[in-house]
This record gives sequence, C-alpha cells and structure tokens, in this order.
Amino acid sequence: MPVDIPMTTLADGTAMPLIGFGTSSLKGRAGCEAITNALHAGYRLVDTAAQYGNEAAVGEAIRTSGIDPEQVLVTTKIAGGDQGRGTTERGLRESLRRLGLERVFLTLIHWPNPSRGLALETWRELIELRDAGLTEHIGVSNFRPEQLQELIDATGVTPEVNQIQLSPALPRHSSVAFHREKGIVTEAWGPLGGREQLSDQFAVQKVAAKRGVSAAQVCLRWAVDQGIVAIPKASSAARQAANLDLTSIHLDDEDRRLLDSVDLGEERAWDSREHEEW
Repeated sequence: MPVDIPMTTLADGTAMPLIGFGTSSLKGRAGCEAITNALHAGYRLVDTAAQYGNEAAVGEAIRTSGIDPEQVLVTTKIAGGDQGRGTTERGLRESLRRLGLERVFLTLIHWPNPSRGLALETWRELIELRDAGLTEHIGVSNFRPEQLQELIDATGVTPEVNQIQLSPALPRHSSVAFHREKGIVTEAWGPLGGREQLSDQFAVQKVAAKRGVSAAQVCLRWAVDQGIVAIPKASSAARQAANLDLTSIHLDDEDRRLLDSVDLGEERAWDSREHEEW
C-alpha cells in the first residue's frame, strides 16, 4: 500500500485494513471523483451498499483510478428488500453488475429487519454465495449479540465481520466484547460520531489539542488502538489524507479516560430490534 495502514485479520487469517473509506453519501460524478481520490490517497478498503445507490460510482472510481482492482477490497451489503432465498443471490449479482466486478471482498446483511424474519434464510444463502466464489468473505451489519448468536447456532458459521454504529460516543462495549469472544471483526460506521456531534465535545477537543491533531484523527486512533476497523467518510482530499495519517498519534491512559467520558450509553445507538431499513 502507498501509505502505512494498520491491519487486522479475519478469522481465517486474511488481512483487512483497520482504516477504510465510507461512501454512503458519495454519488454520481462528484462521488466517483472523491472515491478515486481516496484510492490515490492510499485507501484499499472501500465500503458501499445497494441501499446507498452508488455502487456504479464505486466501480467507475476503481476502473479510472489505475489501481489493480484485485488490490481494492470492496464491501457491499444485501438490502432489506433483497433478503430471502433466491433474492439474496439476485441482490448480490446486481451489486456485482453495478460495480463491474466478478466478486467482492466482503458482503454483509445490511440490517436484521426482524419483522420480515428473513435474516437466517439470507445468511444461509450468503454462505452458499461465498462457497460459489461471488464474495470472498461474509458478515453482517447492525446485528446485536443475540441476533448474531441465532445465526451461529442455526448454521455453525460465524459472521466474519459485524459493522455497527460505533465511536467514542457510542463505544458499544458489550457488542465489542461478544465479537472478540466469537472471533468476529468489529467494523465501525459513524466512527467520527457526526450524529452525536462528537467533535464538539470538550474531552475530544482537549485530547486533539494535546496531540496537535484533529478530533477526527483522535477518534480514529481510538478505534484502531482497539483493533476496530473504521470507515470514515470524507469528500475533500485533505481530510481523506488526514484520516489515514495516524502513525504518529499515540493516546495515553489520560486521553482514553477523557474519551471514556463522552460515552452516551448503549440506548443512544440505533436499536436493530426496532429500526429497519429496506
């Protein structure tokens, strides 16, 4: 990689960058340009989803970047409307068509959507699609520990990744502990806590001033230090580069205690027993 990105490993030993690039708000030509810039900056893990409506832009960015597509680790997700037997395969194949790829690095179930009762059926089909070579790895997004356990108990196959809402404001201690126990990689969406106005918190600002870095860099270093994959979003080249520039940042125990003080509690995270997306 052009820059020194810290890595973690999936359960089978496959390397995965601890900093990836989130694309949920990047669409069209401007989105394609931002994603291309991110690839040139050194990002190699790129997160998208059918629900984001930007898989075509992600695929175009990979093609125009001049970077070997085999070096770009693309994550996509099965939308709520594509859950179920047969429709899961259709959804993934449509994602691959829009991306212009024969396979992706990682496919996740986007939300459990318990009112439909199709998460387990979808998980069984994802296992088959992995075995068929359409996706190298499989996991879930926004699943609670008990929802993960249901998949594991029924199939004997543990999701390799669970992508959840997580930041210093929402550290999700119980989920992270469960993931570690089961060998699941924790991936953080919203790692900069934009919804929680994390950058405005005095504790975060104090740590950032002490270290001479941005609030975003503090939040990302906090995640990386725990072995949590973070996928920040940024459209400007300067912010993209800054979010990757973590090697010289070191948090001490005092910093971590300050960051612990901004924890808003588990109840402030979106609850996938109730919140559903299609």
